[in-house]
Amino acid sequence: MTAGPLVVLVGPMGSGKSTVGALLAERLGVPYRDTDADIALAQGREISDIFVDEGEPYFRELERQAVAAAVAAHTGVLALGGGAVLDEGTRELLAGLPVAYLSMDVEEAVRRVGLGAARPLLAVNPRRQWRELMDARRPLYTEVARVVVATDDRTPEEVAQAVLDALELKDV
Repeated sequence: MTAGPLVVLVGPMGSGKSTVGALLAERLGVPYRDTDADIALAQGREISDIFVDEGEPYFRELERQAVAAAVAAHTGVLALGGGAVLDEGTRELLAGLPVAYLSMDVEEAVRRVGLGAARPLLAVNPRRQWRELMDARRPLYTEVARVVVATDDRTPEEVAQAVLDALELKDV
């Protein structure tokens, strides 16, 4: 087995990466880590505040560094922020790792997160912006993923089981 995370979760905001990641970690008996939480903790502020105060390029650099550190050091379940795959170096780091892309459609995104103000990339016309983000990101999620697991109309437990099955992992 290669070093690095046992499972890496990628996908759009609201796809359940954090919730499913914590469930997977519990079921596999390993630690859970979220790179957005790493960034927020290190910066002492929310991701949305970093976007507003410093801008997206600044955040993306923090994200690139956080992902590289987590991939190098973490051996449990790792959830990445929705835009982490935009960085080519990050995509290269994920090559060969057990990456699961948690996919969902826009109506599911609206139902789960409301596409509200806490999502700075979706501040104006959230449905259209979400679709545009997904048009740009979907090929990148697919590129890095070993498996794709649809989350629409599934509970977090069902998604976690589907990830375990797809990656052929056994829970403890």
